Amino acid sequence: MDSIFVYAFKVITISLLFLALCLLGKFILKRYRNHNNRFFKPEEYFPEDEIHTLKQVFYLIMMMLFFIDILYSLVFFNSPDILFFLVLDIVISLYVVIVLEYDSWKNRLIFIMLIPFGSFTSILFGDVNIGAIELINIPVFIYLMKVYYSKFKEYTENNGLGIAIVLLYSIIFISFIVTTVAENVDPLNALVMVSNAFTSNGYAVLGKSTIGKVDSIFLVWGGYILSGVATSTLTASILIKHFRKDIKRSKKQYEDLQKRFDDLEMLIKEKD
Repeated sequence: MDSIFVYAFKVITISLLFLALCLLGKFILKRYRNHNNRFFKPEEYFPEDEIHTLKQVFYLIMMMLFFIDILYSLVFFNSPDILFFLVLDIVISLYVVIVLEYDSWKNRLIFIMLIPFGSFTSILFGDVNIGAIELINIPVFIYLMKVYYSKFKEYTENNGLGIAIVLLYSIIFISFIVTTVAENVDPLNALVMVSNAFTSNGYAVLGKSTIGKVDSIFLVWGGYILSGVATSTLTASILIKHFRKDIKRSKKQYEDLQKRFDDLEMLIKEKD
């Protein structure tokens, strides 16, 4: 009987905590959307083309994160880097429920099914047997992979963008799977190795701790994105400088031509 009360206490505690975090996240998201500070506007940092590409990449990254979450739930729930999975599971679930609209029963059911009982139980109460508990989230994550692919496709078509990014994503995703299987490593280590190899930083796991590995991924891809922005900005700067010279030259030619017309008009008036 005590175990039933303990289990009920855990379920209620986790549900209330998740609901509180969701409400806090929605409040922060609302403040962010209503904020006019330039610091929160991506167009202040990135060219327009880069913003479109990053939005495409965002949808694809979310699909990969859902897939990684499924891998940890099914195969790697006893991994040494299980802390990464626990935090990832909670963060992904929170993000989805924060941006979700609750105008339908389907979305309300998704909210309930996304409560990461297993991850919270492991972090708060030290119960590491979370594999079976997390299986309930898998159908939702599979569904969300389909939803985010549809969002990617819709955004790409509505903005007239190319799909070359899909090829890049496919290469990274296939390399991620191959590395996981061939090197017999968990998804976090595989992601670190693929990230380093793709950005020409080697093929090793940088960082011994879970936080160090996540930090290395952030630095690698953050540097990769910013290097692309720097290239785009330099190109744009060169083109703008070139066009300004052309405009200045055309303006001078126009002024010279206008002066000749004025002189010609004066000569005609003098003859009359």
